[in-house]
Amino acid sequence: MTAAENVCYTLINVPNDSEPPSEVSLKADLEKGEIKAKTEALKKVIIMILNGEKLPGLLMTIIRFVLPLQDHTIKKLLLVFWEIVPKTTPDGKLLQEMILVCDAYRKDLQHPNEFIRGSTLRFLCKLKESELLEPLMPAIRACLEHRHSYVRRNAVLAIYTIYRNFENLIPDAPELIHDFLVNEKDASCKRNAFMMLIHADQDRALDYLSTCIDQVHTFGDILQLVIVELIYKVCHANPSERARFIRCIYNLLQSSSPAVKYEAAGTLVTLSSAPTAIKAAAQCYIDLIIKESDNNVKLIVLDRLIELKEHPTHERVLQDLVMDILRVLTTPDLEVRKKTLQLALDLVSSRNVEELVIVLKKEVIKTNNVTEHEDTDKYRQLLVRTLHSCSVRFPDMAANVIPVLMEFLSDTNEAAAADVLEFVREAIQRFDNLRPLIIEKMLEVFHAIKTVKIYRGALWILGEYCSTKEDIQSVMTEVRRSLGEIPIVENEIKKEAGEVKPEEEVSAAPAQKLVTEMGTYVTQSALSSSRPSKKEEDRPPLRGFLMDGDFYVAASLATTLTKVALRYVAIVQDKKKQNSFLAEAMLIMATVLHLGKSSLPKKPITDDDVDRISLCLKVLSECSPLMNDIFNKECRRSLSHMLTVRLEEEKLSQKKESEKRNVTVQADDPISFMQLTAKNEMTSKEDQFQLSLLAAMGNTQRKEAADPLASKLNKVTQLTGFSDPVYAEAYVHVNQYDIVLDVLVVNQTSDTLQNCTLELATLGDLKLVEKPSPLTLAPHDFANIKANVKVASTENGIIFGNIVYDVSGAASDRNCVVLSDIHIDIMDYIQPASCTDAEFRQMWAEFEWENKVTVNTNITDLNEYLQHILSSTNMKCLTPEKALSGICGFMAANLYARSIFGEDALANVSIEKPIHLGPDAPVNGHIRIRAKSQGMALSLGDKINLSQKKTVS
Repeated sequence: MTAAENVCYTLINVPNDSEPPSEVSLKADLEKGEIKAKTEALKKVIIMILNGEKLPGLLMTIIRFVLPLQDHTIKKLLLVFWEIVPKTTPDGKLLQEMILVCDAYRKDLQHPNEFIRGSTLRFLCKLKESELLEPLMPAIRACLEHRHSYVRRNAVLAIYTIYRNFENLIPDAPELIHDFLVNEKDASCKRNAFMMLIHADQDRALDYLSTCIDQVHTFGDILQLVIVELIYKVCHANPSERARFIRCIYNLLQSSSPAVKYEAAGTLVTLSSAPTAIKAAAQCYIDLIIKESDNNVKLIVLDRLIELKEHPTHERVLQDLVMDILRVLTTPDLEVRKKTLQLALDLVSSRNVEELVIVLKKEVIKTNNVTEHEDTDKYRQLLVRTLHSCSVRFPDMAANVIPVLMEFLSDTNEAAAADVLEFVREAIQRFDNLRPLIIEKMLEVFHAIKTVKIYRGALWILGEYCSTKEDIQSVMTEVRRSLGEIPIVENEIKKEAGEVKPEEEVSAAPAQKLVTEMGTYVTQSALSSSRPSKKEEDRPPLRGFLMDGDFYVAASLATTLTKVALRYVAIVQDKKKQNSFLAEAMLIMATVLHLGKSSLPKKPITDDDVDRISLCLKVLSECSPLMNDIFNKECRRSLSHMLTVRLEEEKLSQKKESEKRNVTVQADDPISFMQLTAKNEMTSKEDQFQLSLLAAMGNTQRKEAADPLASKLNKVTQLTGFSDPVYAEAYVHVNQYDIVLDVLVVNQTSDTLQNCTLELATLGDLKLVEKPSPLTLAPHDFANIKANVKVASTENGIIFGNIVYDVSGAASDRNCVVLSDIHIDIMDYIQPASCTDAEFRQMWAEFEWENKVTVNTNITDLNEYLQHILSSTNMKCLTPEKALSGICGFMAANLYARSIFGEDALANVSIEKPIHLGPDAPVNGHIRIRAKSQGMALSLGDKINLSQKKTVS
């Protein structure tokens, strides 16, 4: 048996660099040394025994020279020593010397010092030999009446473990503890006694609880937690008892202890599905989130609220609590806010959407005034997206939201402004009645927009949706205002030459003497006055972008001017006004072209932008109906189509989610009658306490797939050959942060193998937690050895090692069997995830590690290859289905996944089908992988390389 299977009581740090001392020197220290020397010698003995050394010669020395000492440190060390030292002979009989030890501990149980009594009682909990415990029973019973609570509570634990292991030693333990519980006043003693009754005699525990059920709210929190556990277990086993205890659980929701409130709320939800119970539990969870300062606690409790929402009948109850849930937004942590907003969005309905929007608007305005927190910009983005989703689902709300959000178009944070712009674009297309309001607000904030990307988007919206004569003229005014004086080139040359307006001139003032804060004099020259920076500040925004060499915005401006000019010609009948407007638009385009070709901007204009502006000039000079149709109708049709497709996708994903949540009952499902059900099958739900305990111990079993190939047998790795003297195979079980190796070792020889040890080492980001204990294997016997390996990050790891053993009776050296390597698959840690295109592009730019994998496959279909890569890497395709559909010679797709450690993995698939090589030619191209860590990028690349080729079935 390994330490993984045994309960671990005492952890001791062992320095690896020290030399093990000899038995003779230890004996001398234990016999004749001072207290300090004896302490050190005893520590060394304990470490050597833990490492598998047998030191039978020292047992009597310790009993004679160390056991009688009254030093507290030595007494503590002796408790550890007696816990680990072998107490029986090879044939299983108790060693004679242990009678002396037993007598010493009987004296310690009657010691006047309460610490020595208490620690001795704790030690007795770990003893597994009934012959040692039997003489101590009267002394243990007497400790129940000791004046100090430390002794009494440990006496209860000792009685409980002895009763559980050797009931014959104390058959009246439940009755004894029940009487003790009735008269006890100390909270910790009562808690231990009640805990024992729950596990040893549940009826007595219920009897006690029924006598004091009205006083439960006055008990200490440690006792309340145990009472909650008892109520849960009783009602889980016997649902008819629910009515008896539900009031008690309601009372415990008002407890001052957060842990009790949390457990009581969880228990209440499992006991009752009545709306009042669900509401009380949810309210309790919300209070916990708001009052607890630890963000991890907030996230855990939020997960419980999300679990409640998943139940169709509970969702309506939670909808009434949306405003309470939004109080959680006061937490500064972004992850908590993100989960809260998502939960609120899932619960929003026509009844509460108005209140939700008011709160979110206030939060958005608050973020405008707070700049010191680093997550403010990201939080603002979250709020904008939430308001966007609300407005799409409830169009009546859009009119309230848009004016507030449009103020943020002038924000310096491009990401938040881009989200607002996307929202505005969708709203102006979808809601015709809001167009005048949006155009008005857009014209108001247009001159204040600071980033070029947002400026381009705003130009496009104004060009696309300005339909009245006044709006079109306003757009032209704003464009002229943003460009400044034209022609731009001449104006800029004049400025450079200093031929500027008097108010812009900087007079050559004489040198000034200034006094600094420190009292010293400095001279400021007229030459150092910041005329260039003043000129930069005074430069209008659009001209600033063009002078920086960003002529893509010029192409966007040309398109906008063309659209509004064509529309103006259609609206205004006066030929003179038509020509005047067209001439102005063409003058602006021409002056921008001139500027691009000059040497004034930091970067010259690109050929693409020249072509676009020239095309727009040609369109305006001809004004043909076909071009009018393309510019003013086709663009909007494309946007409308894109928004429709996106809405369909959202509806489809929502439909899938709702289908998942709806509990479908098949016509041939068996009907369960409570009266006919066996007691242990009373409820289909698992015991939550048992599940949480298993999760804490890392024993959570994943639900295996229905396919038998995906069962446990598929994860068995053969470590040695069938002809080796020792055969070994391992089942690799991957938990979230560790790997458990369950190794089956079979002795294939006719000899007894002694000290058979599994020695393991790791490569990669893996760490062996413990050294497996040595075994003795009888001829043709087998045994299971478990080893734990800790995982720190997502990358391929290798576990390698050997099995060493001695043959009983042979004089030769130790034998060794080398094991095959165990490769840990990265796929166990990678899960599909989704992100927006903007987030993908941002991460793609930030991540420094790239791995380029050349496609080398026998698959001939582009779509089939993509699906094969998705299934073999656990990644999710972010490119929409419609963009990938259809027959084409090439394909580009973005893939994304996240590891359980929170690491992101991005991939871009660029593949083509070489048509000139015939229909059976395989797909070729590249897959580029990007990740923050080198290990992740390399491991994912290796995985793709290994699984590219499709196996022929």
